[in-house]
Amino acid sequence: MSRLPFPPSAKPQPFFSPDGIPSRTVVLVGMMGAGKTTIGRRLAQICGLPFVDADIEIERAAGCSIPEIFARHGEASFRDGERRVIQRLLDGPPCILATGGGAWMDAQTRRLVRRHAVSIWLRAPVHVLVKRVAGRAGRPLLAQGRPEEVLGRLVGLRYPVYAEADIIIDCGDETVEQGVQRVREVLGEYRRPEAVHVSLSHHSYDVLIGPDLISRAGALLAPHLPQKRVVVITDRTVAELHLPRLLASFEETGIRADVIAVPGGEESKSLPCYGDVMNQLLSTGIERKTTIVALGGGVVGDLAGFVAATALRGLPFVQIPTTLLSQVDSSVGGKTGINAVAGKNLIGAFHQPIVVLADSSALATLPRRQRVAGYAEIVKSGLIADPELFAWCETHGRDVLDGDPEALTQAVRRACAFKASVVAADEKEQAAVGGRALLNLGHTFGHALEAELGYDGRLLHGEAVSIGIHLAMALSVELGYASVEDLQRLDRHLRSLDMPVSFDWFRESFSADVLLNHMTRDKKMQDGKVAFVLLRGIGRAFTTREIPSETVRNLLITEGCHP
Repeated sequence: MSRLPFPPSAKPQPFFSPDGIPSRTVVLVGMMGAGKTTIGRRLAQICGLPFVDADIEIERAAGCSIPEIFARHGEASFRDGERRVIQRLLDGPPCILATGGGAWMDAQTRRLVRRHAVSIWLRAPVHVLVKRVAGRAGRPLLAQGRPEEVLGRLVGLRYPVYAEADIIIDCGDETVEQGVQRVREVLGEYRRPEAVHVSLSHHSYDVLIGPDLISRAGALLAPHLPQKRVVVITDRTVAELHLPRLLASFEETGIRADVIAVPGGEESKSLPCYGDVMNQLLSTGIERKTTIVALGGGVVGDLAGFVAATALRGLPFVQIPTTLLSQVDSSVGGKTGINAVAGKNLIGAFHQPIVVLADSSALATLPRRQRVAGYAEIVKSGLIADPELFAWCETHGRDVLDGDPEALTQAVRRACAFKASVVAADEKEQAAVGGRALLNLGHTFGHALEAELGYDGRLLHGEAVSIGIHLAMALSVELGYASVEDLQRLDRHLRSLDMPVSFDWFRESFSADVLLNHMTRDKKMQDGKVAFVLLRGIGRAFTTREIPSETVRNLLITEGCHP
C-alpha cells in the first residue's frame, strides 16, 4: 500500500508521532456516499486533529454553493478553485481532509497530495453508494440522471484513478466506528517505501524499496507512464511467481498490459531471443509512448532494457527486479544488453529506466544461493569506496543471506545509494580514471570464469563476482597496493558465510592461459590492454591497465589454476 513520488530519504519515516498523532495530513478520497465526512470527523476527533471538508472550504472561498459555482462557471473552473483550496490546506498543519468525489481525478491535485499527504481511498460498491446518497440534494452530478446509472458511470471512470491512492480500504455496511477502527489500523501499519534518487545530467528517477510493491505496481507506475499501456517482458519462472499480482495491479488502475515470456537463464540474453521478443513486441501494435516493464532478474532486465532502447528508437522503460542481484546491481544505472559468441554483454546500450520497483517481498522466494549471488555485489560496493558499508556487511551479512526482511531492505538501499552516486558522476563510463568503471571490481576475473563455463548455470554472476573480488584483492596485495590484513579480512567475511572465494570452490579445474584469453575479449579492453579494478585497501578502489599479463597468470596459478 505505497506510492510515489516523495522526497528521497535515507529511511522511511513513521506515520505517527510518539503521542499517536499523524505526522502529516490524511486525505480521504472516494465517491459521494463513501463515508469520507462521517469517518473523517470521527478519525480527526480520535487523533486530536482538525477535520476539514474541502467542499465547505471551497464554498467559503467562493462565497456561494457548489451547485452555484457549477451553474455560473462550469466544472473546469470549479476544479481549478478546488485544487487551489486543497493546496492551501496541504501547506498548513496536519489535518484530516475529506475531498469531493472528483478532486482526485485532477492530475495536479494528485501530485500535490502525493507530495504532502497520505491518501486513503474509501472504496464502496455501487449499491452501497446508491443507498447512502438516496434523497441527497445539492449534488450537481446526481441531477444528470438516475442515481444508480450516474454512480455506475462515475465508478467506471473514477475507480481506476482512485486506485492510485496510497491506501485502499473497502467499505460496506460496517458502522462508522468499525470503519474508523479499520482506517486507524491500516494507518498504524503504513510505511512509505524507502527511496534512492538517481539524478543524472538529463534524466532522474527513483528506486523504490519495500515490501509488496508488485501488488501496488499499477498505482506506483501510473503517474509516470506516458500512456496507460505497457508490455511486460518476463521469464516463465518469474511469471508463475509474480505475474498475476502485477497484472492485477495494472487492471485495477486501468493500465492495458501485454506479456512476453522468455525461457529462464542466460541463454535468453542472445540475438535469437532478442529478435523473437522484438517481433512479438512489434506485433502488439506498440506506440512511442508504450512502456516496457522488465519483471525478473538481471537477464530479463538486460534483455528488456535493450529491447526498450532499440524498439522504435527508444521506449520508456521500467525495472521490477525480483532477485537480490538485480535489485542492487543491474536494475540501477541504465546498462542494457545481450551476449555475443565473443563474450558477455558485448551488444548493448545505455537506456535509463523511468522508475525501479525493488520489492523486498519477492526476495523471500529466492533460494539462499541466489541471495549469495546478490550479496557479493553489496560487499563489492563496500570494497570500492564505502568502508562503512563493508563494516555493515560484516555485522549483518548473515541476516541478509538468511532472508531477514529488514536486513534485505537496508542492504538494497545502501547498495543502490552507493551505485546511484557513482552513476550520477559518470553515467556512460567515460571517466579517464576511476568513475563508473570502479563498479567492475572483480568483474574482469568473474566474466572470464563465466565465459569458460559457458554461462550454463554452474556459476551465477554474483558467485563469479565473489571469487573475482577476492582475486582482485589478492592481486592488489601481490602488487603491494593493499595489505595482507585487508585480504584476510575480506576472505574471513566471505568464508564465514560459505561464499565462493577462490578456485577451491569448483570441482572443475581451470587453465590460467585460457582465463587470460577470455579477459582479452572483454569489452573494456583498450589499446590491447586489459582493464583491472584494484584496491589500496577496503574502500579505496582504483582502475589501471598497466598490469603485466604474466603477473596475472602467476596469481591464477598460485590460486589453484594449472598453466
